[in-house]
Amino acid sequence: MNKREYGLVAVGELLGDFIGSEISNNLYDAAKFDRFQGGSPANLASNMARLGFKTAIISAVGTDNLGKYLVEKVQEAGVDTSLVIYDKNEPSSIVLVSRTTGTPDFIPYRTADRMINPEDIPDELLKKAAVFHTTCWPLSKQPSQSSVLDAAKRAKAAGCVLSADLNYAERVWPDREEAHRVIKEYLSHGALIKLSEDDAERFYGEQLQEERIFEDFFNWGAELICFTKGSKGSVVLWNKGKNKIENRPKAVNVVDATGAGDSFWSGFLAAYLAGKSPEACATAGANMARIKLTTVGPIKENVDLERLFD
Repeated sequence: MNKREYGLVAVGELLGDFIGSEISNNLYDAAKFDRFQGGSPANLASNMARLGFKTAIISAVGTDNLGKYLVEKVQEAGVDTSLVIYDKNEPSSIVLVSRTTGTPDFIPYRTADRMINPEDIPDELLKKAAVFHTTCWPLSKQPSQSSVLDAAKRAKAAGCVLSADLNYAERVWPDREEAHRVIKEYLSHGALIKLSEDDAERFYGEQLQEERIFEDFFNWGAELICFTKGSKGSVVLWNKGKNKIENRPKAVNVVDATGAGDSFWSGFLAAYLAGKSPEACATAGANMARIKLTTVGPIKENVDLERLFD
């Protein structure tokens, strides 16, 4: 059970998501867009706040009205935004995303999101946090890359559980060799990691057997791997792969898949902090993702954690 003040401290991207107004094949077919608050760590922190946990986000936005909007939206979910950085030289980052029932087509326009320095992630907060979480976005650029790697070491020393979402995309991190080196360094401290089939294919640049992927991540230091497979469910492995469970979710009428992975991981981590079994964590993740898949934009309602175990 979580005994710390903060269930989660998430470090990384807080973005303007401009998502296609109608279902389309890709951005070529997307003519109109709606604006939402986005960014995987911000979504995770918001979702876990909706589940009743105190959370904090450390991100960088511009001193512009988009940045103001993004911070206010995260605050509305109950997230502590007191450590969000307002960079005076870079505008807030945005992403154009197609609305889809599968993996979205997207174009990132990256500016302020990388402007996180070591001093922006204080030890005092890490000592109060149960989980320290990040993604490929801050790890892909400097100065945030060095800042997060430094903070991961400090977080582990402070007793945090490390977490990562391998939301790898070549458009975000063109240097795949560097990506492998940095992810290995992060995992070397021991971490829970979530990745999807699409993430894995992009990360390796080819489609590999699941067993090879799991072997690599355990060798690099992962303590638990959650491998999501869309409508086919998820696989959770721990104890170097000696323990494994599979979860197959109920069919759902998808209206917006953007952020479904973040929703899954928020349900999983919430159940993990509540001391539940990996199987129960996977069920909670699938049910939280189900709520997101049937919601346009971010989840806006508070969610009773116990509801996710049905």
